[in-house]
Formats: sequence, C-alpha cells, structure tokens
Amino acid sequence: MSPADSAAPAALHPDSVDPADLARFERLGEEWWNVKGPMKPLHRMNPARVGWLRERLCAHFGRDPKAPAPLAGLRILDVGCGGGILCEPLARMGAAVTGIDPAPGNIGIARAHARRAGLSVDYRATTAEELAAAGETFDAVCAMEVVEHVVEPAAFLAVVASLARPGGVVFVSTLNRTPKAYALAIVGAEYVLRWLPRGTHDWRKFVTPDELAGMLVAGGLEEVERAGVIYHPLADDWRVSRRDLDVNYMIAATRPA
Repeated sequence: MSPADSAAPAALHPDSVDPADLARFERLGEEWWNVKGPMKPLHRMNPARVGWLRERLCAHFGRDPKAPAPLAGLRILDVGCGGGILCEPLARMGAAVTGIDPAPGNIGIARAHARRAGLSVDYRATTAEELAAAGETFDAVCAMEVVEHVVEPAAFLAVVASLARPGGVVFVSTLNRTPKAYALAIVGAEYVLRWLPRGTHDWRKFVTPDELAGMLVAGGLEEVERAGVIYHPLADDWRVSRRDLDVNYMIAATRPA
C-alpha cells in the first residue's frame, strides 16, 4: 500500500520502477507521517508487521525479542522505504537500518523525520538494482508493500534476494490477487472508505503467495513462513493471521549460509 511532482532522475528509473507509481508516492510529501492522512492504513498496519518482523528476526538470529535492543548489530535494508514508516521502529530496536527509495522527495521527508526523532537511519535515493551492482549485502532485506508497484516482480525480487548475505533473511509483503483483495483493497479502501487515493493499486499487479514464493526460490532463497495481515473493524486494528492470506500477506525466506 506504499503511494514527486517531479520525477526522479533517469538513473533512478531501472526497469522495475513504474514512473507513474513513483510520482504518485512522491507527491505525498509530509503526508507520509500524517497518521490521519492517505497513509493512515499503513500506520495502522505497521505495529502488526513490525511485531512479526521482530519475532522472525529474533528467531532467525537467536535474539531475545524482549531485550531493549533485540536487533542490535543487524544490518537491515528497507527497499522502497517511502517516508521511513518501517525504518524508524527497526532503528529503535537497535538495527543499523538503510532505507532506499528511487524518489528523492521521499528520502528528504524520511531524513527530516528521523532527524526530528533523534534516530540514525542511512537513507539513500537509490534503487535495489544499484545496491546490488555495488555488491552490497545485508543481514535482512525488507520489501514491504512494494511488489504490487513494480513493473517486473520476478526481476525485482531476484535483485532483492541477491542483497541478502548468506545466512540472511528476506521479508516481502504484498497483496494477493483474489476477488476479496479487489473488493477490500481497491473498491473498499480506495472508493468506499477513501483510505487511499484512487489509483493507488492495480489488481492486475497483485501476486499470489505461491507466485511470490516461486520468485523468491528462483532467486536462491528458501521459504520459511507465510502470514496474513487482516483488518479487524470493530477494534480498528490489524493483526497477523496464520490462515487468512486472502488480501494482505507476508513471506519470510532465507538465503542458505
């Protein structure tokens, strides 16, 4: 569910980037951190996905999830970081976080917000392809709510997979290509409830869990877990589900050591 009046430089437009989506998200500006604005669903979902990431990271790297800084010493990359909504909680847990986004405007917003919060995050206006070409690798790589906005998901995920070091882990979240996802994520969220700007999502770009897992395996990874993220309207919150992957879902995969 990630959304510059000016486009990013041509060098930041590899084949996986959709320029229209890039411009749509960069136009958000300060709205990235308005919890009642167009990113409200992402802010509401964030505690559920951060909790799941913490559990998986601590289990994979043998950390205590209740420790004050359970991710200390881990180098984590957030691909398509937008305004930094995921980067900041990871940094608060002690991780050395790098957030990348091809939209320079998003990076400017993310840097300013982290500075005001007293957090150190390495934000860069660049792409996964450019990091891979430079030979960078990380303990963990996150690509959350990004796959449904790229042009070539398989090629993009192959690059994302290559950024995980041997023994590292990759986390990907996206939207399932189901009638239920169309009804809730597009008709409901964009047209009825108006949680998101119209045109944020294209159902044809949604990817099923089996398709996504296949792309990650093709990139040399091994799937370890799937989980859904479902909205509970009465409580007005989001929760992780081990069974319901019909709309929003996440997959964790590891690179063999």
